[in-house]
Amino acid sequence: MAKLVFGMNQSLDGYVDHMEFAPDLELFRHFTREAEGQAGSLYGRKIYEIMSYWDDDHAEWDADRRAFAAAWRKQPKWVVSRTLKSVGANASLIEGDLEGAIRALKVEHDGEIEVAGPDLARSLTELGLIDEYRIYLHPVVLGRGTPYFGGPRPPLRLVSHDRIGNAIRLTYVPA
Repeated sequence: MAKLVFGMNQSLDGYVDHMEFAPDLELFRHFTREAEGQAGSLYGRKIYEIMSYWDDDHAEWDADRRAFAAAWRKQPKWVVSRTLKSVGANASLIEGDLEGAIRALKVEHDGEIEVAGPDLARSLTELGLIDEYRIYLHPVVLGRGTPYFGGPRPPLRLVSHDRIGNAIRLTYVPA
């Protein structure tokens, strides 16, 4: 059975915003290794549209960006959306019964399935479907934006912490 893991970069004051800060090289390489080993990724519409950047090659990419793109393209992706009518290569659209679809994904797959997007994570948290939360805490204060936890915070228990590059990874499971 697959494990759903919600992990995102977060500012010290609790916000996620890929336009305001980015992982350093060590953390970026960590994310590439994770993408290479994941059973797939589960996206909300907004983050999927951002991540679809990796579908096309860009001349300015270095070897690290090409490696991440290759890992991202290879893994299956599931996109939860009420408005999209189609998704890109190696991606499937999830419409309708969110809970039933996600429970089926968990049964049908082994390994980790990344959950990306705070709005989707909020819905999955409310359904009790997220198995692990990974906060990559960066030394940045934004003062605004989209919060990592979009709704009430679930009771969590810290299971590990470590430093990766300039960020601290905090790993929690539901208490």
